[in-house]
Amino acid sequence: MRLLLLACLRAQTGNATTAARIQNHLRAAGHICVLKDALMYESPAEIANLTSTDKFDAALAIHLYKAGRLLQGSRIPFGIIFGGTDVNEDIKCKEKHRVMGAVLEEARFAVAFTMKMKELAAAEWPDARKKIYVQTQGIKTTPSETFDWYRFLQNADIPTETDSLHVFLLICGLRRVKDPLYLVNVFSDWHRKDPSVHLGIIGPAVFFKRNQLCYMYIHSSRSLEKAACSLNLTSGKVMRRQLCPMKQTLADAKKVDPLFASEIKEKVKRTPGVHLLQEIPQDDLHAVMKRCFAVVNSSISEGMSAAILEAMDLDIPVLARNIPGNAAIIKHKETGLLFSDPQEFVVLSKSLMNDPIMEREIVTRAKDYVKKHHSWESERKAYQDLVLRLQ
Repeated sequence: MRLLLLACLRAQTGNATTAARIQNHLRAAGHICVLKDALMYESPAEIANLTSTDKFDAALAIHLYKAGRLLQGSRIPFGIIFGGTDVNEDIKCKEKHRVMGAVLEEARFAVAFTMKMKELAAAEWPDARKKIYVQTQGIKTTPSETFDWYRFLQNADIPTETDSLHVFLLICGLRRVKDPLYLVNVFSDWHRKDPSVHLGIIGPAVFFKRNQLCYMYIHSSRSLEKAACSLNLTSGKVMRRQLCPMKQTLADAKKVDPLFASEIKEKVKRTPGVHLLQEIPQDDLHAVMKRCFAVVNSSISEGMSAAILEAMDLDIPVLARNIPGNAAIIKHKETGLLFSDPQEFVVLSKSLMNDPIMEREIVTRAKDYVKKHHSWESERKAYQDLVLRLQ
């Protein structure tokens, strides 16, 4: 089959990583799978035109609202993969709830990463329960064997001369839902008392492309001439259709505030012991994770964090904020540590540092958990089987 896969493709974000993995699975089964960024389209009509022109047989969408809404009324069969924020956050908005319900009604099937996610969706749309399948994310880690850890530390301004260095790594896009500043103040206070501890924040910033900024400016000013002047464009170039390949609503745009990354950068500059690290390729990131003391997650909302599962696979302990998405894959003090506030994070981190036996037991159980429940091969077979429902 010729398949269209729609997802939000900001580099190294959860949906983008999942999309690339699923694309690989489907291509391995002999399908042609074309990945498109859902943020580059505004309406179902645009996708209908794309599927007709490029002769797609079926489609998949990752995220019930951001990508799924574009398949409403689709002439080709499609399936949905929940993204996380659709079921956890967007469901609270009345209009988005209505749209997502309509999309789910049309979909041949839907995939939830956890039973909890399925239950949340089924509670809102009971008629869809039978079409929602649970498939956990498959994990495969590939740490680089040539990565230079010491140069990485030097570039991050983390001292390398100490033998007792403890680097905690927070892997996240610089988005508000990831709450990257949640632990910054308390961690810096801890660092002042114990200079061996450092927190590295690594992940892509979310920046608007020029045409997106134009779109936002136009819709806030309602003046093409004013927008053209301020953006140094001739009025003839400032055409809504030309400027809006990703036509987001301003309400959605606020969720990925282009100023937020700058706020984080300025905050970190003033905070000893906390470092904003440059985004690196996946293989190098896995190598960094292997050398860190622990991986951290401080998100307000998660579907299923691949970074947490990758850390488990790499035998690295995880400290994660106690939210439903994290609690679904971490059993406290067995496969990781869950904290409810920044102060508890520090208490749990110190206990982990002071108890190597507990650390070893946690990482051993976590590794076993990933092998049993997050098999990359099992995920591959599941999607290869599910897509046959679109024939």
